[in-house]
Amino acid sequence: MNVDLYLGLLRNAERTLATSFRQVADGHGDEPDVYNLCHTLAEQCDDHVSQLHPIVERYGARPDSEPERFHADALTETRSGPVGLLRDLQDVFLLASLVDITWTVVKQAALALRDEELLAVVGSCEPETQVQLSWLKTRMKQAAPQALIVAS
Repeated sequence: MNVDLYLGLLRNAERTLATSFRQVADGHGDEPDVYNLCHTLAEQCDDHVSQLHPIVERYGARPDSEPERFHADALTETRSGPVGLLRDLQDVFLLASLVDITWTVVKQAALALRDEELLAVVGSCEPETQVQLSWLKTRMKQAAPQALIVAS
């Protein structure tokens, strides 16, 4: 059984996403909505990791030995200006997309295993990840005209 492989991937991806949301919040603190909401979304990711804990205790969380193919690094620094915000949000969107599809894969395993506890965790966390993606996409749409059309 390889559920532990995807649980490890999911846990690490959620941690990475939390770190990246905080980096964007702190790097773009002049944007109040970005600052406040990114911190809130980071806390959601932290909560997802906490909810996964009992599942990981049961199945384990094997680290993935594949090279960076299915991994994404957290943002370590933010870019400046409107284009920088747009690019940083896009990077976080890619991370959140990885988290989202990993929740989908884990859900399929939970269904096959008939694991009600894991299904409950997925049912709680997956919709929040989808809301994160929706907000990121909306915020990028809002930032794009300013960043791409208005002269800097």
